[in-house]
Amino acid sequence: MADFISLPFYDLFHENGHVPVIREKLPPLLAGVTRSILEIGAGSGLITVSLAEWTPAEIFALEPSAGMRGILLSRLCGSPELLDRVTVLPCDALAARVPEPVEAVVMINVMYSLPHDYRKRLWPVLAELMEPGGLLVFTWHDGGAPASRPVEKLESRQVGRHTYSIWSGITQLDAETFEGRFVHRVTEGDTVISEEELVGEAYRPLWPTIESELTGAGFTREDAPDGLLAWRRS
Repeated sequence: MADFISLPFYDLFHENGHVPVIREKLPPLLAGVTRSILEIGAGSGLITVSLAEWTPAEIFALEPSAGMRGILLSRLCGSPELLDRVTVLPCDALAARVPEPVEAVVMINVMYSLPHDYRKRLWPVLAELMEPGGLLVFTWHDGGAPASRPVEKLESRQVGRHTYSIWSGITQLDAETFEGRFVHRVTEGDTVISEEELVGEAYRPLWPTIESELTGAGFTREDAPDGLLAWRRS
């Protein structure tokens, strides 16, 4: 699976990126959830702690990356009341196990990392982990793979005397697949302190693809705000 994550940059840019939008749009979808949530790709816990604020549910936060789990666990330690309510699962999503079927499954900013064959195998696994009528919610970008573009600066943040900047370029490989190239750079003035380049394939399935896969796995679509898709397990 694609992994464009640079740990020192993750919270710095995601907290200022998609996370505020999700905190606005996701809570109404989870209004009836009170017992249990499985979060696929919990990352550093930016959404995990918000889930705990929005609902009284027990949360199973699945994150296969050891580095991201370390940040997640540190964040939970900063909110001791969550240590009894959030269980961190250190496994791949296809190997996920929960003590009883969950009310909801949430995947935020994860779809790009799921290869086609993996994604098709994942939906039935998630259905098995959910109770009948359970809710599946995930972020969604329509239109397939983005167009090719050269590496260019996306954003930068100042931290003390250092500037953290992210650069990226895209090569479209087919209608649903693209190669992403990300450069994470730390500078002080004109001096480069560190630089890390990450390259890999990423995925943005077209609507007919997603619709076919999810209906085939026993899900029915529900209304959701722009940027999110919501499906009910039959």
